[in-house]
Amino acid sequence: MRRFGNFVLQAIVSGLLIVLPVYLAGLLVAKILAALVDLMRPLAGLFPDWLPGAGNLLALLLGLTICFLIGAALRTPTGRAARERMETAVFEKIPGYSLFRGLTRQIAGVSHENVWKPALSEIEDALVPSFIIEDLPDGSFTVFVPSVPTPLAGAVYILPRERVHPLDIPFADAIRTVVRWGAGSGKLVAAMKR
Repeated sequence: MRRFGNFVLQAIVSGLLIVLPVYLAGLLVAKILAALVDLMRPLAGLFPDWLPGAGNLLALLLGLTICFLIGAALRTPTGRAARERMETAVFEKIPGYSLFRGLTRQIAGVSHENVWKPALSEIEDALVPSFIIEDLPDGSFTVFVPSVPTPLAGAVYILPRERVHPLDIPFADAIRTVVRWGAGSGKLVAAMKR
């Protein structure tokens, strides 16, 4: 019964890690669009009555234009420097920000830095998909073993080097195997044997 209770608790926490950020992002976007609709209301009055939702359309266009301008500005050397200063001064002080930024960049294929290096780790008598988090001075590894199918929840182990087998595969492939309940594990095993 206790095992079932732990499973239920882990499932709820895993679900919250996915649902809560999506929900909060949705609320933020809705709040911004509502503010833009209010801002565009006087301009929307200039459009004919037969064009319903002109204010919403103008607010959406304004929001997309703002995103485009900010995105274009961040691609300039000055914009990149400003973003890096803001990340260092503000965002990196938020717990977990650097980790999630690195993970999302790896998943999107934008970054090739190995925030989490894919591996197969020996836990009891099995090989389990895992990610090397840290190479410790004594030669052992800190590894994260994700829960299936939620790769951002799981357990952390400190294992001797001989029980951790780094894989020469993209991060996204390892995550895909975890999300698909282990389907594609053969690719992980083949990468370990090389």
